[in-house]
Amino acid sequence: MLRVDVATELLIWALERSGREPDDLMGRFPRLQQWLLGDVQPTLKQLESFSKAVYVPLGYLFLLEPPKETTPIPDLRTMGSADLSRISPNLLDTIYLCQNRQAWYRDYARTSGEDTCDFVGSTTVNSPVESTAAMIRAKLGFDLEQRRSYSTWTDALREFISQAESAGVLVMVSGVVGNNNRRKLDPEEFRGFAIADEYAPLVFINGADTKAAQMFTLAHELAHLWLGESALSDVDPHVAPGHRIEQWCNSVAAEVLVPQKDFALALPKNELLHAKQDLARRYKVSTLVIIRRMFDIRRLTFDEYRDAYEEERARLMAIKRAGGGDFYLTQPARASKRFVKALVVSTLEGHTLYKEAYSLLGIKKSATFEEFGHRMGIIA
Repeated sequence: MLRVDVATELLIWALERSGREPDDLMGRFPRLQQWLLGDVQPTLKQLESFSKAVYVPLGYLFLLEPPKETTPIPDLRTMGSADLSRISPNLLDTIYLCQNRQAWYRDYARTSGEDTCDFVGSTTVNSPVESTAAMIRAKLGFDLEQRRSYSTWTDALREFISQAESAGVLVMVSGVVGNNNRRKLDPEEFRGFAIADEYAPLVFINGADTKAAQMFTLAHELAHLWLGESALSDVDPHVAPGHRIEQWCNSVAAEVLVPQKDFALALPKNELLHAKQDLARRYKVSTLVIIRRMFDIRRLTFDEYRDAYEEERARLMAIKRAGGGDFYLTQPARASKRFVKALVVSTLEGHTLYKEAYSLLGIKKSATFEEFGHRMGIIA
């Protein structure tokens, strides 16, 4: 049986990069430990299976040494004490997928004669936070009174996304890589990113995060688009980011969601923290954002803020999030309804190959594609 000469260093790197333990793969690769020690070499077929199991391109395993991977967009994350020196394959593949979808939509928008999104790059980090936030709300029609009328964060987030897409932004929300439910995204690694483009500005939100937290992520990433800056972001309202851009985007996001002047009037005179749940429902944001805003307007001391924030974070992390749902409802949200509709129409009109459309949507069957068309009212 023909064995492949592959460096053990590459096998160890690929395994560590995937975040999987050797014991997780022993059932599929009984001689994995021997491969890692260099006692036995895998066959080509075994190596192909191994590369798929650890989400690494097969060609990487034939290099002389492990490649130095970097994010294809600026990485501005400083998420607490987490080790961000190595990016996961799940995050990398998500960025690449979004870039492919964006490239397709950019070409579609240009050939279809769509206007550019004039808000992309319309501000700088020197622009006033309050006026920038007001511009974002005005562009989207993100009305505070309307938001208060929604009964749940989910309803408010759905409307926020719809408004952003109507303004020309491709908003993709998913907790997994593509449609692979076994490759879950980790909100502790990242919560979102933005890829600026005048024809196809894109925001990705980690759907594994809470709905209320996703509201803040979307507002933060929109601020990046207004700057015209692509970024893998630090969107924790608690941590003071090390990058000036992230500080500014956090401030704008907070002002978009919880305008300071309105918030100051809504606050009770006493027992502020007892009102955090009611205020969170009022503005449809996380209670963590409410606590941060209390500190921003100096109604909490730093020690009070720190203790309240950590206590509330621990409570929220203990709440389990539900997943699942109708695939035909979930997928357009994962890939952006604006993108999916354009792709289906372009394919039906013969401008895009079905094979390319299936690849961008992560599907394999024509029946699935047709059902998308039916659900979105494109196919009768």
